[in-house]
Amino acid sequence: MQKYMAAAVVAAALVGAPTVSYAAAPGRAAYGTGTHAGSAQIVAPGEHVSGGEPGFELWLTEEGKYWTTPGDPDPQFRSVIDGNIDRSQPGVSMQAEGNNGHITLSGLYYGGKGTASRVTVETSVGTVRGKLLELAGKPGWGVWYATADVPVGDDGGLGALGDITVYDTRGKVYAQLPRS
Repeated sequence: MQKYMAAAVVAAALVGAPTVSYAAAPGRAAYGTGTHAGSAQIVAPGEHVSGGEPGFELWLTEEGKYWTTPGDPDPQFRSVIDGNIDRSQPGVSMQAEGNNGHITLSGLYYGGKGTASRVTVETSVGTVRGKLLELAGKPGWGVWYATADVPVGDDGGLGALGDITVYDTRGKVYAQLPRS
């Protein structure tokens, strides 16, 4: 009976306890957001994934990456089997389309050690976090994608882009495209 009475007292104390919530200041990340490993979304060959805005779609096959953008609805293709990339060495590619400072970005990542878990794109206005896609079965490559709003220049905003870095599950660099 004492065990049940103690449990009831603890429960009553907790019910009356005030709750606390934590929020970061606007424009800043909450503590610990960068420490959790993300993961690539595993997709079936030919499965279309929305890039987060109308007209931006991506899909993978064993041959490579396909995508469409709002400004170019015709499918585009980047091969992983034609010899243009060396999957035995870490690498990142980038394809981008800018429209009045809004840029759709995507590319391949390949050859890194470990498991790719997240991607960041440095821009003149801050860091953008993208997403990763992979086919099942550890093919040795995957696709990253993101959208960014950056200042418009003569280059459609592409000059506002910096390094693109894919990290592994331990937070180490899996592969990087230096742009600075």
